[in-house]
Amino acid sequence: QVQLVEFGGGLVEVGGSLRLSCAASGRTFSTYAMGWFRQAPGKERELVAAIRGSGGTTSYADSVKGRFTISRDSAKNTIYLQMNSLKPEDTAVYYCAIKRYGDYKFQDPRLYDYWGQGTQVTVSS
Repeated sequence: QVQLVEFGGGLVEVGGSLRLSCAASGRTFSTYAMGWFRQAPGKERELVAAIRGSGGTTSYADSVKGRFTISRDSAKNTIYLQMNSLKPEDTAVYYCAIKRYGDYKFQDPRLYDYWGQGTQVTVSS
């Protein structure tokens, strides 16, 4: 049983920055993939960034590459999403998620097993 809680969402102006945190509790393993996904009203949930279960490989959506950075702090059992140069199109609910089979298709939200409650990010134009 794994619980995920996101922190750090809020309202920010265009060009600003936010840092999202996701704290995991329960039985977690370093081999799990962890990722950030987002969903805007009327749209499907999409990958923002993810870390492969082993090796530290990361993957980013083209729309955020160069602006967002995902990282993991194993000691704190926490992952982060640093978001810079925010744009109005980044407005969405952001979800942290864990995938148990962390080395296989870690970019696919349909295969993630545990999800946080989501945190709203709103970028004002």
